[in-house]
Amino acid sequence: MQTTSKCTTFNQKLNTPLTKKPITVLQINLGKRCNLACNHCHVEASPKRTEELSPEICTQLIELIHKFPEIEIVDLTGGAPEMNYGFKLLVEAARATNKQVIVRSNLTIYFVEGFGDLPEYFAQNQVRIVASLPCYLADNVDKMRGAGVFDDSIKALQWLNRVGYGHEPNLILDLVYNPQLPTGEKFALAPEQQQLEQDYKKFLIDNFNIQFNNLFTITNLPVGRTKLYLERKQLYIPYLQFLESHFNVGTVEHLMCRNELSIDYLGNVYDCDFNQMMNLPAKNTNGENLTVAKLLAASNLDLISEVQTAAYCYGCTAGSGSSCGGALV
Repeated sequence: MQTTSKCTTFNQKLNTPLTKKPITVLQINLGKRCNLACNHCHVEASPKRTEELSPEICTQLIELIHKFPEIEIVDLTGGAPEMNYGFKLLVEAARATNKQVIVRSNLTIYFVEGFGDLPEYFAQNQVRIVASLPCYLADNVDKMRGAGVFDDSIKALQWLNRVGYGHEPNLILDLVYNPQLPTGEKFALAPEQQQLEQDYKKFLIDNFNIQFNNLFTITNLPVGRTKLYLERKQLYIPYLQFLESHFNVGTVEHLMCRNELSIDYLGNVYDCDFNQMMNLPAKNTNGENLTVAKLLAASNLDLISEVQTAAYCYGCTAGSGSSCGGALV
């Protein structure tokens, strides 16, 4: 367990260890290669990064997907997951075993040479798309993600609508809202998810004739580039204290880390994507770090009894809570 001065440790706040539930979700980070370099990216992905899944680890992951029917969801992330080795191999392995596939897409990847087939490919494989659109206003999106990203994102969403996303029941298109990074100690949690979803839907249908299914509000956790930004502004500890002050015990039951395994491109196992980025590996009951190879050798996904926690866990438990599927309560 990691600790941070001037904050109550997360386990002390809970007054009990955070326990794991049976694993139903496999989240795989295929690598750090991406066509964007967003200023809030906790993965610190960019076009300059080259780290990605190897054929050996990809083969192990495919075996894992086939071996364990209790895995209901295979959640593919990155970087831009689509740019990294093994992406389509993993999509097809998961669909062949009747698992739901989620791809966490930045939308602009569809306009990069070599990736123009993705919208149709996703529709063909009934991939659920969770797409980053941190605001419905162009200036805010371009500030966070780069010039022109908003316009490309709108074109991509219209493209997805044309192939059936947002309309057909098996073609789910969800959007992700992230708050702007704070410039001073006037911190804020994400707005109420249901109301913001209605605002997004009205704006996008009125202005661009775009439809989507769900909006997920996700808190900026002080990890990766967000952490570096907060440290530069001398806001890191105040932000953690703000998150702790809004701790909501009602979120703990629903935390995503409790029923998922997060796998990195080297085959190491973590409780969640944030622990992966902070190099806080999951451990079995003997205190050993886990790998995909060890899960296969044990023929068991449920080797972890206690989730590894850190101060940034307050980001997932503040207010209405935050997860890869949005608010928790």
